[in-house]
Order: sequence, then structure tokens, then C-alpha cells
Amino acid sequence: MTGGYHDRLLGELLARAFGELDAATLGLLREQLAWVEVAGGQTLMRQGEAGDSMYLSVSGRLRAYVGQDGEAPRMVRELGRGQVIGEMSLYTDAPRSATVVAIRDSLLVRLDKAQFLHLVERHAGIGIALTRQIVHRLQTEHVAAPFAAPVVQTLLPITAGVDLAGFARGLSAQLGRFGRACVVDAAAVRAAVGDGGDHYREVSLWLDEVESAHDFVLLLADDAPTPWTRCCCRHADEVLLLADANSAPAVHASETQCLVERPPRTEAAEILVLLHTTDAPAPRGTAAWLARRPVAEHFHVRPSQAGDMARLARLQARRGVGLVLAGGGARGFSHLGLLRALQQHGVEIDCVGGTSMGSVMAALVACDQPLQRVMDVSRDAFRRNPTGDFNLLPLISLIRGRRLRASLDRALGALVGARAGIEDLWKPFYCIATNYSQASEALLTRGPLEQALRASTAIPGALPPVVVDGDLLCDGGSFNNFPVDVMRARRGIGLVIGADLSLHKARKLDFDEVPGSWALLRDRLRPRGRRRYRLPALSAYLLNVTILYSSSRRRAAQAACDVYFNPPLERVGLLAWQRFDAIVEQGHVHAEEVLARPEVQALLKP
Repeated sequence: MTGGYHDRLLGELLARAFGELDAATLGLLREQLAWVEVAGGQTLMRQGEAGDSMYLSVSGRLRAYVGQDGEAPRMVRELGRGQVIGEMSLYTDAPRSATVVAIRDSLLVRLDKAQFLHLVERHAGIGIALTRQIVHRLQTEHVAAPFAAPVVQTLLPITAGVDLAGFARGLSAQLGRFGRACVVDAAAVRAAVGDGGDHYREVSLWLDEVESAHDFVLLLADDAPTPWTRCCCRHADEVLLLADANSAPAVHASETQCLVERPPRTEAAEILVLLHTTDAPAPRGTAAWLARRPVAEHFHVRPSQAGDMARLARLQARRGVGLVLAGGGARGFSHLGLLRALQQHGVEIDCVGGTSMGSVMAALVACDQPLQRVMDVSRDAFRRNPTGDFNLLPLISLIRGRRLRASLDRALGALVGARAGIEDLWKPFYCIATNYSQASEALLTRGPLEQALRASTAIPGALPPVVVDGDLLCDGGSFNNFPVDVMRARRGIGLVIGADLSLHKARKLDFDEVPGSWALLRDRLRPRGRRRYRLPALSAYLLNVTILYSSSRRRAAQAACDVYFNPPLERVGLLAWQRFDAIVEQGHVHAEEVLARPEVQALLKP
């Protein structure tokens, strides 16, 4: 069932997982392991059933699901090479906590509980080593990426005009920065095993040998649903659908015959990669591509630009850098200062998300334009107070919102053009809104970009809400003003940078009751230093009270960041729109201070 290459790989994986054990003890552990083959689509274990063994994944890919009675199971993690599965069953009699299904044909080793107890009696170090594995997993569970890096990636052309070999060379070179990478096409298979592309077992064993010697294997499928293309799809951890962005978004025959109708049915994620020319303007029409296929993610790539290929490689290697920007009115200009500092330190951002004003700044980052242009466009777009158009008859909001809409139109029009969709941005982007109709947090990843930003910034009572698909949406700060958790769960993200705008200095009041309107008016007419009642203005009060729940989640969000920024902006008002350059500079100075720390430099080292 297995070859020498599987034995070599198993030895490497055991040494990596239980490195503190000596060679003799590792050999003893290895003798108790049984090889297990799981076909794509087959269930390894079910939630709730008795647990009597643990597994170590040697090759292939699996997915873990959890669910309550009457609810559809939800995916919680993908499991790749070298990951331990079900180890808690060796210590407890608790039932399995998740259902684990093979995404593709997978090879594992199993250690039964009886053999484990026998080993522990003879060598306590084995139990200690496994216990450390469990403790480490529990300690890092809240920050671990839910998607393991795919080892085998199939490149499947779904339009004409795709330079498959050239794309594979470029991606392989970039993936080579993170491990051993190779490219396999039909010619390589014929050279190795003869003209046997339709003999799946023979080809599969050879591919297993290739996989055991590499960290990344790129399988180049044919441009038609041939036996080799079917083999590539069945053997893949993930399938990259490569399409010329200028072609029609019709579904290709290979998608239908090798993915939808493939036997047996596997669950490998499909990633749409739209290929653009070097001088292409901002993407358009992405929604039509996505509407025709159930992809897990999509990326825009200009193959001739090394930066785009490097970004794709980082995301596929699960080394992507995600930037999360919190809301905070005009304080959000400080995010541009942070971006300047990150660029000066050579830190590339691969995915960006945010809430309220943070969502606006995040969208500008996702446009992937030169920083100076982003600065100039932002300064021009917000040169006129965007919250200064008050309603004479405030039935739904104090502010009409027309100026803010005009500011967004100017900025987006200059950087990505009019009527862009979220899915049309060069870099992956998301923003958070509050669904008032459903009383829930709304994650916006598709649809009109300008509409999504207006929804994310529509502070309840201050700015008018936005109707999206029949629901009333407003400012996302009510639920999640600093959406680090969303970024942490994104496919491809390995490091999360967060910029928080929360203020932490509490100020006690020296009076017992809030005065009446006339008393407050008289007090506000006095010079600032002689005012008696230091109360927020109505607009500031409304802006701050909407994010109180989000503020209560701040500590968890901060802990989920790998690098955390929180510029001191206590003296900057939420509506200080006229202080653009000063706020940008404050964000830059703070970012430089954080980036100078040795532990941060070690994390961000290329």
C-alpha cells in the first residue's frame, strides 16, 4: 500500500511532531502505527461517535466539520500533511468532537488507544510528548489558520489564451521562497510511468512519491476534460481555475466534467484566478464570473507583475499578510500614516478589511494604487467636511449623508472608476456593517463597493441607513468595529496586522447631573479652558455610543493580532476632517515606534 517515499516522509513528520523523543523511542512509536487510506469524499470519523485512536496525516487533505442537532455542519478547519487528528481520544473517553472527511485521496497512520497505553507504560516520554502537542494546539487554537497550506494545487485553464506553463513557472518560483516546489504536467507523467494517464492507481502512486519530496506540487491540467485533467482534479488539495479576464465567463467543459461530475465526489476548494495584462485598468465584471461557479475565493493577477505573483504565492502558502483597520471617524486618516510606514519597511499587504471609516481606508488600500496617489485622492475627497450637511427635518438621521456619498464617489472614481464592485478590487477586501433588519453582523464581500462603504459608515441616528437586498444596514461598529476575527478566519492569511482607534483614557465627571440645554449652551459659549461641563457634543456622543459593544470585544481582537497598532489620538475629534495631514503624520509616527521593536521586526521579516 505504501512505498519507501511514504516511510521517509512519515519519519520526517514524526520527528517534527515529537522532536524531543530519541531515535529509538520514535522507532518504537513507529512500529505501533497502522497505515490507513481514505478515498476522497470518505468520512474518517463522525462527531459524537466513540473515539479510540488518533491519526497523523501523511499525505492528502481532510476537512473537519462540527454541528448541533438540526443545524447544518460548519467547516472549522482543513487538515494537511503532518497534522495530528483525534489525539484527545487517547486520554479521555469523550466522543469525537468533529466529523472529519477526506477532501481528496489521503494517506494517514493510526495509533490505537491500546497500543498507546502500552507504549506509555514502557516509555512515559511518548505520553509527555503527545500531551505537549495537545497543550500547544489548545493554546494556539484561537490564532491558528483554519486552512492548512495546500501541497498539491491543480492549475486548470478554463478559457483560451492562458499561458499555463509560464504562469506555473512564475508561481513555482514564488512558492519556492517557502519550500520545495515543482511543476508536473502530462509529459512528466508519461516519462515516469508511460502513457498511463487513464490508469489512476499507477499515476497516483507516482504523484504520491513526488508529493512526499516537495512542499508544493503544481499539476498542470490539460485544456480539456481528459483523463489526465480528471486525475489532476481528483488529486488536488485546491484547484486554481485560470481564466483570461477579457474572455466570456462561460463555464468550461473541464469544470463540469472534472469538478461537478467528478467520481468520486471530492471537496477540494476551487479558487478563481482572473489573469490581466500588465497595463490593465481596475478589474470589471468579476461578479459574472463568480455567479457561474461556487468558488471559495478569487484573485486578480497580472502574471507579468512580480508583486501580483508573489501575493498569490503568499496566500496559497498561507503566508499572506492581512491588515485590519478599525473605525473612528476622522481618526481613520491615521491608517494612511500606518500604510506609509509599512511600505517604507517593505511590508506587503495581501488582504485588507475594516469597519466604518476603517472600511473606507481599507478599500483605498485594496485599489493597489501608488501610496502618494492614494494620499492625494483621500485629501481631495475629504477636503470638505463630509458630515456637515445637517438635516433640517431629521426624521431618520441628523446628517443627510450626501457629502459623504460625494466624497466616496470622488475617491473611488479616481482610483477604481465608477460603479466598481467589491469583487473588482485588486486585493481581497471585506467590510463590516450592521444588519438592522436581522439584528446581526453583516460581512460584505461582494456587491457594489460604494454602497457597502456607505452601509459600513452609516452611524445610527447620525447618517441615513442603506438598503441592501431588502435589509436595512448601518454602521458596522455596533457589532464589530475592529474585525480581526474575520481576517483571522480568511483563507491564505498567516499574519494579521491590526490598527485600533479605541481610546482608553477614562475621564470622571465632577458634577452629579447633566444640565439642561440652556445651561449647556451658556457653558459652550465660554472659552474652552473655562467650561464647567465637559460633555461630548451630540454628534460625538452618537458616534461613540454605537461602538460600545465593539469596545467590549477589544481585548480579544487585540490578542488575535500578530502586530497591533493603537495610535494616541485622544486629542483628535471624530469629526476633525480638516486635520488630514496632521492625523496622517500621527499615525505614521506611532507606526514607526511599533515597527522599531525587535519582536515586531522579527515577525515582519520577509
